[in-house]
Amino acid sequence: MSSSDIFIGETIGTAVLILLGGGVCAAVTLKASKARNAGWLAIAFGWGFAVMTAVYISAPLSGAHLNPAVTLALAIKNDDYSNLATYWGGQLLGAMIGAALVWVTYYGQFLAHLTDKEIVGGPGAQATKTKAVEAQEAGAGPVLGIFSTGPEIRNVVQNLATEIIGTVVLVLAILTQGLNNNGDGLGVLGALITSFVVVSIGLSLGGPTGYAINPARDLGPRIVHALLPLPNKGGSDWSYAWIPVVGPLIGGAIAAGIYNVAFA
Repeated sequence: MSSSDIFIGETIGTAVLILLGGGVCAAVTLKASKARNAGWLAIAFGWGFAVMTAVYISAPLSGAHLNPAVTLALAIKNDDYSNLATYWGGQLLGAMIGAALVWVTYYGQFLAHLTDKEIVGGPGAQATKTKAVEAQEAGAGPVLGIFSTGPEIRNVVQNLATEIIGTVVLVLAILTQGLNNNGDGLGVLGALITSFVVVSIGLSLGGPTGYAINPARDLGPRIVHALLPLPNKGGSDWSYAWIPVVGPLIGGAIAAGIYNVAFA
């Protein structure tokens, strides 16, 4: 794979991943969406299918890492760090593009949601109504959860540990079951296996933090949230933003270490 193929493949694949994954979060969250309040099952399966679609699209070009933690783990496994920056750059750019496309797709719903007094508060708000969960979190706005993750209980050690554990499960599954014949990316069957693993992680381990398990998936859309001209969007919760970046990278490195010791 050439550097240009890697960058293009990761950009396209990660954009599709975030478009579909962020899209299901928008569908469940925003007023005037037909899927509003569809619940956690919809989100978990939506992200799983997003992974599967993105992997099948990008695998021929880049091996479909779509996640800096996966790229780091494969670099450690193969002792080859030459394309690390290329993968990470494409993943971050793709995540930002995907988040912007979610905004375009749900543009009217974003405006309706963020001008509703029951959501953002202010004069005319009904005290008996419950605002969006994100609006109640320190530093987070009422639609931040569409773009990036946030903890239900803010505990740095627990939040970091949760992201590490979830990423270890994801990356170990990829390293043991998901790789192509070259061992440098996901294979055809691996895409399906990985998508179901992501659903499992969401259902079993996603409750505490929203399961970023992917630094680009969280950081890129958070940057877009900070830049978009959304009314009453609130903060981007930058005080928490390091956890879904550092945690998955640690988890990816641990998974690679476990693989090299136990499976290689």
